[in-house]
Amino acid sequence: MAQAQLAIPELPNLVSILAQRIGHTSHFSQFLLSWENSIFSLFAVFVISLFAYLASRKMGLVSTGRLQSIAEALVGAIDDFICGILGQQGRKYTPFIGTLFIYILFMNLLGLIPFMKSPTASWSTTLGLAVCVFIYVQYTGIKELGFLGYLDHMMGRPRGIMALSLFIPVMMFFLHIISELVRPISLSLRLRGNILGDDLLLTVLSGLGIKGIPFLLFSSVLAIIASIIQAVVFSLLTTIYFTLILTHDEEKREEVK
Repeated sequence: MAQAQLAIPELPNLVSILAQRIGHTSHFSQFLLSWENSIFSLFAVFVISLFAYLASRKMGLVSTGRLQSIAEALVGAIDDFICGILGQQGRKYTPFIGTLFIYILFMNLLGLIPFMKSPTASWSTTLGLAVCVFIYVQYTGIKELGFLGYLDHMMGRPRGIMALSLFIPVMMFFLHIISELVRPISLSLRLRGNILGDDLLLTVLSGLGIKGIPFLLFSSVLAIIASIIQAVVFSLLTTIYFTLILTHDEEKREEVK
């Protein structure tokens, strides 16, 4: 027996309006509603890809257009941010972390545009992003440290007396495994909770009519700031996860020397 789910109030968007026009009994309407967040996620990919194409189609040593100047300033700021934490070795992770930041930021802001929706208000979207971070961080750990070095890292790098005790390395290993598995959950829930909260607040204020316009405008400004902050926090935590792996890589190199 199907259980009734609590409907979360949200502003109408292009997909929900189209589904309503088609009719909720239609299979295509159900398809649109089921893939609503994916549709807006793909729309974000399309817009970002279009911007990247327009900004880079006439690349040169000197900026030849406003879009190229904006793109270079954005990429430069992201690269400085990441390398400021990871050092120069972090530059090879700038494409991944930078793409995450731009993608998340655009999806966060998408819900502030009339008849659009923030895909990051859905846990399926944020969890997918967090799982990508989790997989890439673990891959980086194995690649940079080697499989045995990665296991050594997971066991807390036991040395001396600790290495002779089997209990402490095993306990550290399971504690490390739990902490690694919790990261994508906390990372995704933090982003989803903040964006969903902003969307719910805007939905409630928009229902107040003319009296709620001043509060709606003020809340929209706060939502823009929150969207930027949440994209920065997600990227910052991702960078820190890489730092925890690459720090052990530096220690390994020092031991070899």
